[in-house]
Amino acid sequence: MSCLMVERCGEILFENPEQNVKCVCMLDTTHSGEIGTKKKVKRLLSFQRYFHASRLLRGIVPQAPLHLLDEDYLGQARHMLSKVGMWDFDIFLFDRLTNGNSLVTLLCHLFSTHGLIHHFKLDMVTLHRFLVMVQEDYHSQNPYHNAVHAADVTQAMHCYLKEPKLASFLTPLDIMLGLLAAAAHDVDHPGVNQPFLIKTNHHLANLYQNMSVLENHHWRSTIGMLRESRLLAHLPKEMTQDIEQQLGSLILATDINRQNEFLARLRTHLHNKDLRLEDGRDRHFMLQIALKCADICNPCRVWEMSKQWSERVCEEFYRQGDLEQKFELEISPLCNQQKDSIPSIQIGFMTYIVEPLFREWARFTGNSALSENMLSHLAHNKAQWKSLLPKPHRGGSGGGPDLAGQGAEKEEQTGTRGDTP
Repeated sequence: MSCLMVERCGEILFENPEQNVKCVCMLDTTHSGEIGTKKKVKRLLSFQRYFHASRLLRGIVPQAPLHLLDEDYLGQARHMLSKVGMWDFDIFLFDRLTNGNSLVTLLCHLFSTHGLIHHFKLDMVTLHRFLVMVQEDYHSQNPYHNAVHAADVTQAMHCYLKEPKLASFLTPLDIMLGLLAAAAHDVDHPGVNQPFLIKTNHHLANLYQNMSVLENHHWRSTIGMLRESRLLAHLPKEMTQDIEQQLGSLILATDINRQNEFLARLRTHLHNKDLRLEDGRDRHFMLQIALKCADICNPCRVWEMSKQWSERVCEEFYRQGDLEQKFELEISPLCNQQKDSIPSIQIGFMTYIVEPLFREWARFTGNSALSENMLSHLAHNKAQWKSLLPKPHRGGSGGGPDLAGQGAEKEEQTGTRGDTP
């Protein structure tokens, strides 16, 4: 494959005539006055964006989304969007109706519904381009951590932003941050968890020093795409910097290893009754909690959808286990298909991760109709999984504290990091 490389105005333009692809990367030039530009690019834009050009040069060209839908499908998709605030919203059906573009379609609709396009004077073409970038950077081959999961979390976040106890205090910036963080919280997820990246000496583990490796990568990738798309380029620099930092704070909160930290803080606030949502810091904290809930809300969905998510996340676990076995590595907790059944994994996850968080969320919302609905589904789904426990496991704990802890860790990086194992 022949490629051209031309320096232009402090940039390098890579051109592949055969693929008709061009990609611009920042060039570390001494005359630019920038010191350590290359290092900054790596740190701020993440490896995923930094190596975007090399992916293109290898001929891996992102597929442009197709919007060739007949009128019946378009009509059904529009009808579903009219009920996007309902908890029984079927994201799997919506993804089929939108020809695999559920995340882009959903976000465009929600940005319009919440008045964000007008408020922030966003260009619709640029917004669409950015959302396509986000959607394409999810790995469709992942059973769980893919763009449909991101769309599901975003729809749940929309429902939580409408909770009366929270909604009346939210600013347009809060809403935009919540939706963007939900949409991009798992972008470029590799389908394996943090311990796997660490024990295989993955470059991301080294880059982020084994701390919230995936969450940092999701955040930095999101910032890279925001800058590349220039979606917010018209806003004051101070505002865009604040948006980038707040997005990071929200996405990093989905690290399941920080579950107890956030849960303890929420309990303390609720006990002391000292949450002041007029204060931006308290609103941001509750946005973090809302995103954490959205990320692991699968057990609180109707059984048909909850079961499908559970099967998907466990399939991703098992794939990691197969990979570890292939390379003679110790199989991670919850990843051994011969020992870790879906019912036992789910029961442990629900008992030790989901129930404690959603009980506190219900306290915050004042046991709203949505909270009661979610807790009802959670109890029903847990009973369903108990009835499906393999006979050898009956009478056992169905996933004790150790299992829950492992599930939490796996959650965070397996796609449940807020979703469900």
